[in-house]
Amino acid sequence: MSYAERRFRAGRLGFGHGTHGARDEAAWLLAHVLRVPYEGLAQSLARSLTPSERRRVARLIEERVRTRRPLAYLIQEAWLGEHRFHVDERVVVPRSFIAELLRDRLSPWVSRPAEVRRALDLCTGSGCLAILLALAFPRTTVDASDVSLSALAVARRNVRTYRLGRRVRLAAADLFAGLRPSEYDLIVANPPYVDSKAMRTLPREYRHEPRLGLAGGWDGFQFVRRILKGARRFLRPRGLLVVEIGHHRGRLERAFPQLPFIWPETSAGYDCVFVLSREDLPESP
Repeated sequence: MSYAERRFRAGRLGFGHGTHGARDEAAWLLAHVLRVPYEGLAQSLARSLTPSERRRVARLIEERVRTRRPLAYLIQEAWLGEHRFHVDERVVVPRSFIAELLRDRLSPWVSRPAEVRRALDLCTGSGCLAILLALAFPRTTVDASDVSLSALAVARRNVRTYRLGRRVRLAAADLFAGLRPSEYDLIVANPPYVDSKAMRTLPREYRHEPRLGLAGGWDGFQFVRRILKGARRFLRPRGLLVVEIGHHRGRLERAFPQLPFIWPETSAGYDCVFVLSREDLPESP
C-alpha cells in the first residue's frame, strides 16, 4: 500500500471521487484487489499478495497515474457507505452527502418514515440515491429520472443488482417533465452544480466524467433554480425537498433570500445540502 501511496503522491493526482488523498486511494485499490470491504482491509494487510494480485495492483497503479482516470472507473465500482454501485464513464462517480442523511432516514425532518410512500430522485445518474431511498424507506416506491439514456442504463444495472426493480422505476425525463403533480412525499436531487468558471479549471480526473452531470451553468444554479421553481407542485402537503449544491450555501441564500433553507450537518459541514418543506417553496406559476 505504501508503494501505491508514493506513486499517487509523485503523480500529483487529483482526488475526490470517493477518497480524499493518496493514502485513502491506495487502500481502496488494495481492498478491491483483495476482494475485502474497505473497512476490513486492516485485517488483511498481514497476508502476502499472490503473484496475480501483485500484477493487478501494479497495473491499476500505473494506469491511474498515466491516464488520470478516477479509480472508480478503472475498477468500475464506487461506494456510498456500505453500499457498492457499478459505475463507468457514462455517469458521474457517486459522492453524495445526501447518502449520509439517508442512513438516519432524514431524521428529524422525516418523523414518520412509514408514511413516506412515494419518493422522487431527480438527476439519478447511477441510481445510487434512488436505491438508498428504497433501502431507507422499505414501504416507498421511488421514481428516478435522468435526461441521459446512457446514465439510465447504468442505473438499471444497479437497480437490478439490488433486486429493487418493483420499487425503483427509472424514467428518461428532464427534471419534472412528464411527472404527475402532488405525487411525492419526498424529492431528492443531486443536480449538476459546477459553475462555468470552475468547469474550466477542473482537475484532469473530473474531465473524464460526463459534462452533462457536472455543468450547472454560469453560476452553478441552472438546475437548482428549476427544481426550486417546480418542486412545490409535485410534493404532497408537508412533503420535503432535499437538494445537494456543493459548498455554495452563501451564494444560494443570497440568490433566494426569501426561502428559509435548513442546512443539515454532513461530514463536509453545514453548507452542502438543504431541506425545504413544500409549504416553504414558492408557488408554481
